[in-house]
Amino acid sequence: MSAKSAISKEIFAPLDERMLGAVQVKRRTKKKIPFLATGGQGEYLTYICLSARDPENTKPTKGLKHGSSSPQLTKSGNVTNKKPTQASITKVKQFEGSTSFVRRSQWMLEQLRQVNGIDPNRDSAEFDLLFENAFDQWVASTASEKCTFFQILHHTCQRYLTDRKPEFINCQSKIMGGNSILHSAADSVTSAVQKASQALNERGERLGRAEEKTEDMKNSAQQFAETAHKLAMKHKC
Repeated sequence: MSAKSAISKEIFAPLDERMLGAVQVKRRTKKKIPFLATGGQGEYLTYICLSARDPENTKPTKGLKHGSSSPQLTKSGNVTNKKPTQASITKVKQFEGSTSFVRRSQWMLEQLRQVNGIDPNRDSAEFDLLFENAFDQWVASTASEKCTFFQILHHTCQRYLTDRKPEFINCQSKIMGGNSILHSAADSVTSAVQKASQALNERGERLGRAEEKTEDMKNSAQQFAETAHKLAMKHKC
């Protein structure tokens, strides 16, 4: 089982959350640690995960704060406790020598203010995330992994956020497209269909010409048979 599959099963599934995407990261700049801080747990791997939770499956997350569950007024004027679908970004760590994962910081997607791709002109593994109360500078394990995560993140923001959406800056156009992978696949399918249609049309034209030639040959054969019959009857007389 891959690390991301394990994270989904161990961290998010028990809370009825769906992990939409994840990227393995390292800090570009070392985080300042208080002078008196002791008892570190050694080296670790860090993952930034994007997840969503349906309103009917909302469960409290141990040790983390979420939005209020007070009644809300619907468009029809009815009062309901049902929340809209929630999406969140979670920092997950796996410490050296351990096979389990630990949920650390978590932010609601609404708290995300800016996503910085660093360089819009080339593939780069570096990126920044700015929240209401936090700012982190990361480098992904690969540029392609960052690109995939950004596409999912951009699509999720467009889908789940109705009011204030985060700003995406210094991002490549393929990331801002959101569904560029799907678009590429669709373009490939469309191209294949067009080529197949063209081939069928050309084949149809060839068949049409062959049918015309066959009809001409049939008419010529009938005329030849009639002429031969007339000549035979003439000589017989």
